[in-house]
Amino acid sequence: MQIYNTLTRSKQEFIPLNAPHVGLYVCGPTVYGDAHLGHARPAITFDLLYRYLTHLGYKVRYVRNITDVGHLEHDADEGEDKIAKKARLEQLEPMEVVQYYTNRYQHDMEALNVLPPSIEPHASGHIIEQIAFVQKILDAGYAYVSEGSVYFDVEKYAKDYHYGKLSGRNIDELYAETRELDGQQEKRHSYDFALWKKASPEHIMHWPSPWSEGFPGWHLECSTMSTKYLGEQFDIHGGGMDLMFPHHEAEIAQSCAALGHDTVRYWMHNNMITIAGKKMGKSYGNFITLEQFFTGKHPLLTKPFSPMTIRFFILMAHYRSTVDFSSEALEAAEKGLERLTETYARLQKLIPAKDSTVDVHGLRERCEEAMADDLNSPIVISHLFDSARAVNTVFDGKGTISQEDLEELKAVWQLFVVGILGLRISDTGGVESGLDAYKGAVDMLLEMRLEAKRLKDWTTSDRIRNRLTELGFTVKDTKDGFEWSL
Repeated sequence: MQIYNTLTRSKQEFIPLNAPHVGLYVCGPTVYGDAHLGHARPAITFDLLYRYLTHLGYKVRYVRNITDVGHLEHDADEGEDKIAKKARLEQLEPMEVVQYYTNRYQHDMEALNVLPPSIEPHASGHIIEQIAFVQKILDAGYAYVSEGSVYFDVEKYAKDYHYGKLSGRNIDELYAETRELDGQQEKRHSYDFALWKKASPEHIMHWPSPWSEGFPGWHLECSTMSTKYLGEQFDIHGGGMDLMFPHHEAEIAQSCAALGHDTVRYWMHNNMITIAGKKMGKSYGNFITLEQFFTGKHPLLTKPFSPMTIRFFILMAHYRSTVDFSSEALEAAEKGLERLTETYARLQKLIPAKDSTVDVHGLRERCEEAMADDLNSPIVISHLFDSARAVNTVFDGKGTISQEDLEELKAVWQLFVVGILGLRISDTGGVESGLDAYKGAVDMLLEMRLEAKRLKDWTTSDRIRNRLTELGFTVKDTKDGFEWSL
C-alpha cells in the first residue's frame, strides 16, 4: 500500500512501526457549532483509510480528538476562546456547549456512516498532561515564560531543528506574515506561539498551572494526546490541508522539542471543499451545515440530499484533490449513487447458470490496486460501474453468469461498496439504513398494483405508482415484476 506523505511530498510504501498494529491520529472538530461539509471531508477520508487498513488485517488504534478549549477567535494565540464566547452569548456553561455540539457532531458522523474512533479524547480532559508537556519543552530550553504565559521559541528551535519542513515555510516568511502582530509585547518574536496562556479575569475557562491560572494553547493538545495514546512515535497523523500551517507545523516543533525526535512517520492531508473556488468554512461565512444538506434548508440547495449522497459525493474525488461544491454537482452524485444501488439490488436477484457469458474476472484485483494507490476511491467506483454492465446484461436476460462468478461478484461488491467505501445499501437498492422498514408495505402496494394491472384496472395501478412517486419512491417495471428504491 502506498500513501502520499505530506512531509516528503511523495508517495511512500506504508510500513507500520509495529505491525500488525497501526497508530492513527486525526484532528477532530472544535465543538462550538454545527458540523459542515468541510468537517465531513476529513471524517470520511480517514474513515476510508481506517476501513481499508482494517481490511488489510491491521489492528488500528484510531484516535480523533475533540477541541474544547484553547481555540481562540482571531488567531492561534489572541482573542476570546470560541467555546467560551458561545457559552457567554448563550448564558451556558462552556461544557454544556461542548456536550451539545459534540452530540450533534457524532450524530452527523453516524448518519454519514463514519465509524467511531477507538478513542475520542477531549482537550479539557488532559490539562494535567498538557502542563507536563509544556514543562518538558521548557526544560529542553525551547520555550520561555512571559507574564504568566509560556511561548514556544521558534527562532531558537530553528537553530537545532528544521522548522517549516511540513509546510515549506521559513523564518523570514513567518516574520513577514506576522509582523503586524508585534504589539504582543509578551513575545520575543511575533511568530512565537503560545503553549500556555494566562487567563484574563473575564476568561471563564482556566486551570491552575506553575505559571498562572490559564489554559493551554490550541496546538498543544494534539502533541500531548497523540503521544499519550499512541506512543512517542506512531504511524499516521491526518487532517485537513488547512491545518498544515500553523497547527501541524507547531505540533512537529513541540514534539521534537519535548522528546528530541519526530513522532509522526506519515502525514496525510485531505484537500479543501470550495464554493465558487473559495474554501468552505465558518470563518468565510459560506458554509452549509450537514443538517441543512439533509433537510435542504439553505439558499444554495435545490433539494435535500441524503447522508449517503454526501458521502458518495466526497468519495467520487480523490482525497488530495479540491472539490468544488454546487447543488448541481450533488445532484449528479445522487444519480450516480442511484445507478450503483440499483446495480447492487439487481446483483442480489441474479440467478446463476452453468457457465458465464459475461466477464467479471479481475474486479477484486483492480479495486485492491486502486485502494493501494493512495486510497484512489474514484477509480474503485469506476471499476464498480464497469462491472455493472455485466450485472445488467445478465439481469436483462442477455447473458449468463456461473455460480462461482456470481458469488465472487457479490463478495467484491459487498466488500468495496459496503465495507470499504462505507455506503449503506439494502438489497432493495435503498441507501438509508432505515429503508428495510418500508419494504413490506411497499412490496404489498406494488403487488396490489400488479394485480390491478392484471385486471386492467389502470386507475388503481396509476394511483399507487403516482402516490409512491410523490413520497419519493422510484418504481420500475421489470419482466419479473417490479423494482423500487427510495
